[in-house]
Amino acid sequence: MAVHDISALESGASSVEGVPLSRRDAILTSIDRALGHLVEIPAALLVVAEVIILFIGVVARYGFHRPLIWSDELSSILFLWLAMLGSAVAFRRGEHMRMTALVASVGPRMWAFLDVVGTCAALAFLLMIVAPSFEYAYEESYITTPALQIANSFRAAALPVGISLMIVFALLRLVRYGQVRTLLTALGTVVAIIGLFWLAEPLLRTLGNLNLIIFFVGVVALCVFAGVPIAFGFGLAIFGYMALTTRTPMMVLVGRMDEGMSHLILLSVPLFVFLGLLIEMTGMARAMVAFLASLLGHVRGGLHYVLIGAMYLVSGISGSKAADMAAVAPVLFPEMKARGAKPGDLVALLSATGAQTETIPPSLVLITIGSVTGVSISALFTGGLLPGVVLAITLGALVWWRYRGEDLNHVKRASGRDIFKAFIISVPAIALPFVIRAAVVEGVATATEVSTIGIVYAVLAGLLIYRQFDWNRLKPMLVDTACLSGAILLIIGTATGMAWGLTQSGFSRSLAAAMTGLPGGGATFIAVSIVAFVILGSVLEGIPAIVLFGPLLFPIARLVGVHEVHYAMVVILAMGIGLFAPPFGVGYYAACAIGRVDPAEGIRPILGYLLALLIGLIIVAIFPWISIGFL
Repeated sequence: MAVHDISALESGASSVEGVPLSRRDAILTSIDRALGHLVEIPAALLVVAEVIILFIGVVARYGFHRPLIWSDELSSILFLWLAMLGSAVAFRRGEHMRMTALVASVGPRMWAFLDVVGTCAALAFLLMIVAPSFEYAYEESYITTPALQIANSFRAAALPVGISLMIVFALLRLVRYGQVRTLLTALGTVVAIIGLFWLAEPLLRTLGNLNLIIFFVGVVALCVFAGVPIAFGFGLAIFGYMALTTRTPMMVLVGRMDEGMSHLILLSVPLFVFLGLLIEMTGMARAMVAFLASLLGHVRGGLHYVLIGAMYLVSGISGSKAADMAAVAPVLFPEMKARGAKPGDLVALLSATGAQTETIPPSLVLITIGSVTGVSISALFTGGLLPGVVLAITLGALVWWRYRGEDLNHVKRASGRDIFKAFIISVPAIALPFVIRAAVVEGVATATEVSTIGIVYAVLAGLLIYRQFDWNRLKPMLVDTACLSGAILLIIGTATGMAWGLTQSGFSRSLAAAMTGLPGGGATFIAVSIVAFVILGSVLEGIPAIVLFGPLLFPIARLVGVHEVHYAMVVILAMGIGLFAPPFGVGYYAACAIGRVDPAEGIRPILGYLLALLIGLIIVAIFPWISIGFL
């Protein structure tokens, strides 16, 4: 999953109210930095608190057989605060997810203009939703939590606080912008568009379900392709739909956002993100890669096979593709380049393995599917392993063909003793993905609980076994965890609001009738879904697409006789191909950034890998046993 900067601060020579711009900028930057620290520190502490509370709950339940009835409730309260503070951190850093492929191609002047439009559009949504969020938090004060016996407003207050902080950061960013003319033009554009929709309200109320196309296709497409962060594009679409075409109070939208972000299973998102950062910092990922390299480094294309295998193993620990790629690429790329591999081919294969391993538990997409569709997390974790192997085989076949003539005269084969030594060193790291999967599948712990076990395991392994634990990196890692998690969870919140709007409109019933009426039954439904989710994956990324369309399409899959776990694997792999396919797939650009390779160099090599992935996806789609054979 990729993130991009949405700020474009430019300097100028003008002055504002007699104060030199440079001095004004210095003051505003100091305010922004101070406020940023005030938000980042509590966000980092919330990640630590969640790990401690959940781990204590696991020990109490399974170690002393005396479960703490308040632990899940307290975790839920803190989780919403973590999501909203993390969203504020992501907003300040400009790390909310968005699609930049089209924006980047329009030239620097238009790029700067659209950057400011993105900030103004996000600010517009925040300003419109802030009052209903305060109203919602007040209404929640009448509800008392069952275990802690405190007002639920303590939890719900995170929404108006987080929204208010994002408003402040947006205003600071705009005030610091140096080009006044560009700023006013962008602000005027956003205000004009919103004004036109408001004036068109009487007409919109007569259009019925045609408004679904106007808001959920037109507005979303306009926002996404203009570079507006996806979460705020979704928010503007559902807010406009509800405000201008229905009489639903906006507090209901805030409630749906709260519901979307508050599923306890989603608490595993920040914990697995943090676990992914830990395995890189503690040297566990390096140990796994070193063992695989000792086994296969001497064969033609060997390190490419190692890259495929290492991504498979590391994905079994971390739920974040960015964390997986960042853990593997720096270890392998230098040696692969020394052997003559082209940088473009390396980044193409790295992108392909990112798509290949999307189904490997504990994938964040798997967790999200379980949260929004009700499919068993244990079944998803079991079903996700073999499809990843199938795609690894198809990628490996292409690697064999491309590197069958590689010159390895300068490569020394590792001795049996070296391989055994590398294996012994890697055992604690290799064991972790199996522990995570076994704990969830066997019912020993939930996905959320096992993530805390994994974190404690990784910390102890780093301190006691690998003797590699950089305490100075801990705070930045915790802040990065909160930031990425906040960006993901805000998308889930606004996408949940959109999904609710689609359901209330009756669209889900119409879609079900249309899809069940397709000739060919389940086979045609799967084929249409593959095409749709490749496109959605490239435009919206995996998690927003799943939250938006999962509740609509999974019931239809059951109606046409497609097993829900099999369907989950097919759509996840299709989204993965879209996510990592240029020119729109932002995952591809994340891989290029991690590998420090010009995106243009990987365009030609990745076409073959995408074809290999597509062949693997078709095999998985044709043979359901690959996904459900071990359930």
